[in-house]
Amino acid sequence: MGPTSLALIQLGSILFVLGVLGRVAGRFGMSPIPLYLLGGLAFGKGGVIELRSASEFGHIAGEIGVVLLLLLLGLEYTAPELVTGLQRSWLAGLFDLVANATPGVVVALLLGWGTVGAVTMGGVTYISSSGIAAKVLNDLGRLGNRETPVVLSILVFEDLTMAVYLPILTTLLAGVGYLAGLRALAVALLAISVVLTVALRYGRYVSAILDASDKEEFLLKLLGAALLVAGLASALNVSAAVGAFLLGIAISGTTARNAARLLEPLRDLFAAIFFVAFGLNADPRAIPPVLGWAVLLAVVTVLTKVATGWWAAARQGIRRMGRARAGAALVAHGEFSVVIAGLAVSVGTVDHEVAALASAYVLLMAVLGPVAARVVEPTARLVRRFRGPQPAAG
Repeated sequence: MGPTSLALIQLGSILFVLGVLGRVAGRFGMSPIPLYLLGGLAFGKGGVIELRSASEFGHIAGEIGVVLLLLLLGLEYTAPELVTGLQRSWLAGLFDLVANATPGVVVALLLGWGTVGAVTMGGVTYISSSGIAAKVLNDLGRLGNRETPVVLSILVFEDLTMAVYLPILTTLLAGVGYLAGLRALAVALLAISVVLTVALRYGRYVSAILDASDKEEFLLKLLGAALLVAGLASALNVSAAVGAFLLGIAISGTTARNAARLLEPLRDLFAAIFFVAFGLNADPRAIPPVLGWAVLLAVVTVLTKVATGWWAAARQGIRRMGRARAGAALVAHGEFSVVIAGLAVSVGTVDHEVAALASAYVLLMAVLGPVAARVVEPTARLVRRFRGPQPAAG
């Protein structure tokens, strides 16, 4: 059998299995990300069946998946919403950063992975999954709840923090000097400032350039612009993901809504391939030695994420049930955590145990997040019933 035939057979098998896994996840009301990662682990190096011929396509498709994930994430925000969200949530955002990045940093240092490993794992444990959180809130009918703006503002803060964090991580992974690192950070901050200014004042012109009545023309413009901006950002060590995210922010109005509808199926396809490609590059035999650390990180960061949401909601005068729902909504980790770990592993300057720990951790958190959001209310009611009526204060 020729290499092309083998690659097509393997790729077709992977896509078919992804469809089945997505359906299974939907039946149980959970995110398909853990199953996609498990699929990658099963078919990669050290897995049940190693599919080498499809790995090259998987790599480039995974890169496109990251670009589409972050582009659509940017399309969900407008510049005014970002500014308002930052003004409202900066203190809660800082609490979130310190409380949830610290466990990853500490574990990486204890395992002897050095500064780069610590910065990598800090990002993995810090960032919640905006995609999973938004889907869960929508599925549970909580988009109109009082605590939901608090949750969304924290997610906005996290996403913007990633726009600064990823260039720093990219610089560290590249092993460049202190001055080059400062230059990369300055470029990232300048890019964010320019994009927000352009989006606030001239967003309609950016949208007009990309808009088109014909779907084919519109799709080609969007994909071309996203890949072009992502490539330029990567060349500047700012990270392709950040470039795509900032382009999404700059697109506004009807164009943004049409772009989101048009790109969503493509995003889902390439994002699934991205998670599988990450799993293909992670050796499942490396997971058992770090599984205990993954469980420990999961337990600690579930508590710190719940504490973050509880405290932020309390500052807005929200009652206890709303605080608990806010905390549970932040638990899930997914796409960004995998992007961070994948970036670190692809450069090859960190131990492959980082990929194994990140895989196990994301598997746990992507499952625990939706479960926590669903059980928080029944659990709270059960606790109240068990405790019985409380005496009146004072």
